[in-house]
Amino acid sequence: MNVPTFISSRSNAFLKDLKRLAQDSTAYRKQGQVWLEGDHLIRAALQRGLGLRSLVLAESFAAEAPAEWQSRAGATLIVADSLWRDFSGLESPARVGAVLDLPVAPELRAQAPSVVLDRVQDAGNVGSILRSAAAFGFTQVIALKGTAALWSPKVLRAGMGAHFGLHLVESLEYPALEALQVPLLVTSSHQGSLLHQAALPWPCAWVLGHEGQGVGPELMARAQQLLRIAQPGGEESLNVAAAAAICLHASGLQVP
Repeated sequence: MNVPTFISSRSNAFLKDLKRLAQDSTAYRKQGQVWLEGDHLIRAALQRGLGLRSLVLAESFAAEAPAEWQSRAGATLIVADSLWRDFSGLESPARVGAVLDLPVAPELRAQAPSVVLDRVQDAGNVGSILRSAAAFGFTQVIALKGTAALWSPKVLRAGMGAHFGLHLVESLEYPALEALQVPLLVTSSHQGSLLHQAALPWPCAWVLGHEGQGVGPELMARAQQLLRIAQPGGEESLNVAAAAAICLHASGLQVP
């Protein structure tokens, strides 16, 4: 078991790196590391067999941390309670977090059941969609350029651990989707077949678009199916994360 290191200085270089990871949504791309704040994300990562680069404990929590966490970490750091708010991205900071090495940028899987995010910008929406994807049997999420950073702290918190069960590919341009060998299904508020009446293929790739502009015309033109959700209450449209949950659930029912 590694011997914990105690940090009590605000000028500590590790804490400066941690602050960037916790508060800058794209810092993980530069640093090659991901910050998980809170015990739920740590448990989710460990359940998927991932090791922790560093386990970070508030001084007041150090005695409560499960011994397994420390045994699965390359290093353990105990931070003085007075310093935790300096780097935490939460209004009510957790007393535990971990640093993971950013997974190597994966190749797109041509035949995987997929979700394509076309400039979905709200981190909460993106994290919620990842949870729905994992719940309903989709194994790959493809984020096109303009989409919220998949491994940002806010998306990680909203995803509630779904990241660790998904194949995540981000920052792609439209032409990269030509490699997909599954049908593209596109949501639309105003055109296409009603979802509950449609025959849905499996596997497939659902395309979900920008909160205000929807799916771009280039992807609309390439879609094998345009589908809309019946809204008997008369609202003009649904939040993209809500629409995603409905569509992905409908597809998930087709899984053999």
